[in-house]
Amino acid sequence: MTIAPSADALAIWHAAVDAVRPGDLLLNCLRTDPQLQQAIATAKRILVVGAGKAGAAMSEALETALGNHLVKVSGIVNVPADAARPLQRIVLHAARPGGSNQPTADGAAGAEKMLAHLRAAGPDDIALCLLSGGGSALLPAPDGVSLTDKQTVTKLLHACGATIDEMNAVRKHLSRIKGGRLAEAFRGRELFSLIISDVVGDSVDVIASGPSAADPSTFADALRVLDRYGLRAKVPAVVAHLERGAAGLVPETPKILPPHIHNLVIGNNALALQAAAVKADQLGYRMLDLGSFVEGETRQVAVALAGVIRSIRADGLPIPPPACVLVGGETTVKLGADAGKGGRNQEFVLAVLHKLAVAGMRGVAVLSGGTDGEDGPTDAAGAVADERTWAELNRRGLDVASHLDRHDAYPLFDAVGGLIRTGLTHTNVMDVRVLLVR
Repeated sequence: MTIAPSADALAIWHAAVDAVRPGDLLLNCLRTDPQLQQAIATAKRILVVGAGKAGAAMSEALETALGNHLVKVSGIVNVPADAARPLQRIVLHAARPGGSNQPTADGAAGAEKMLAHLRAAGPDDIALCLLSGGGSALLPAPDGVSLTDKQTVTKLLHACGATIDEMNAVRKHLSRIKGGRLAEAFRGRELFSLIISDVVGDSVDVIASGPSAADPSTFADALRVLDRYGLRAKVPAVVAHLERGAAGLVPETPKILPPHIHNLVIGNNALALQAAAVKADQLGYRMLDLGSFVEGETRQVAVALAGVIRSIRADGLPIPPPACVLVGGETTVKLGADAGKGGRNQEFVLAVLHKLAVAGMRGVAVLSGGTDGEDGPTDAAGAVADERTWAELNRRGLDVASHLDRHDAYPLFDAVGGLIRTGLTHTNVMDVRVLLVR
């Protein structure tokens, strides 16, 4: 019996996610970085802080790896509530409910404890900061505005389709912990941030809004973001604080940090794509890896990649079948007033289906999934579709175009078994898309 192309696509995507499991990434860093090894061995105390969707798995792996040095450890890491569990020395602080990506009062309480912990460091203490995707929402410490103000502007920027750089330029200038402020609070010998990247280009000042990195953005940049999306009138308290900063009445985020602050990217989207490519080769596909820098509006990216599928099938270009095209990065969706249920990955697959409606899906599989196991406010990581999906959609009379226009991919794929449901993967290196043509 011939294996459906969607089964191959799923196997390739799972290989990508498995390659960026936080525990393995952290253990590899501790084994291979002599400066970090020396700092751990000679520290009087090891203070652990951090935030992110991978925070629980990173913390657990760290406790295992430290062995005899574990007695020197104390700390707190903000994680989603469904990832919190008891550990030996590190408190996993439930900073937001599962399935949400908004800052909360619980997250702010955890952030305050982290700042106090770092300020209490002695001259022979080191700090380990565990950062991963989702850290921005998990690490609120409002400065000059209320938590409600910060929640409002975050939701508005999400709905406008703002890029991660734009969102973080605003969030960093409303925070006492982002944009290098966490590193400023540290009073000890050395701070090492161990980072799993969820942003295009792996910029450490952007991941989790860069709590341990110098910040190139300014108060004026943050105001320009609000102007770009016409949000000034909707967030007056935020604008007032940013204007005070732009006028020099509030200190800027640090533009240079001292040499005892180290930022180490231990996992990223490119690493996931490399593992996916190996799996695709094992399954007999010719490879085209388009890399981890793909961003932009989801539907536009989908249309472009549907064109690549058609070219492979019709002309054998840029590679002949059996072909696997891998695409990393992270796209955005600008929601309308009547948006349905879904996420950028589900919308990507739906948009490709719509574009290929005339040519059909024979021999084609399209998959897009968030490596964190979450896609928008849903219980799915993304979606996968092939010829059988297309046939089932037609049999049920489901209208791809209308669901796409309403940003309502979830119920459509739910009806035909096209959702990818993994639960939280406890990692996050953006999205991985797999396009197969046989």
